[in-house]
Amino acid sequence: MAYIETNRPISAIFADLVSQSTALVRKEGQLARAEMSEKIGEIGMALGLVVGAAMLLIPALVILLLAAVAGLAAVGLAVGSLIVGGVALVIGLALLAIGVRRLKAGRFIPTKAIARLQRDAAVAAQQVRNDHGIPECAA
Repeated sequence: MAYIETNRPISAIFADLVSQSTALVRKEGQLARAEMSEKIGEIGMALGLVVGAAMLLIPALVILLLAAVAGLAAVGLAVGSLIVGGVALVIGLALLAIGVRRLKAGRFIPTKAIARLQRDAAVAAQQVRNDHGIPECAA
């Protein structure tokens, strides 16, 4: 049976382990922060779409109400207002639907960072379990 000779004391190996683990955690934290800032940008865009939808939906409702009143007053003059109000309503609803879909809670979880941390933990656990071919010492 062959033994692997190392000239490094255990304290040096342990110090390397601690420093590398610290560096890994720091890098993963930086990656998670970068991913979260990206997600916050997506939230801003979604909120902008919702505000845009509100800006179109409120006047659309007013136009449709005016068109309904005008339609009751004179049937021939209300068609233009109904068309304009209907188009504004459809565009507003589309913007609202897109904005609400982008605001779903699951979209803002840092999934990439979580997956990397899980992969790192699995590799570390595997390294701890693996004896790297070094046979046990029989005393």
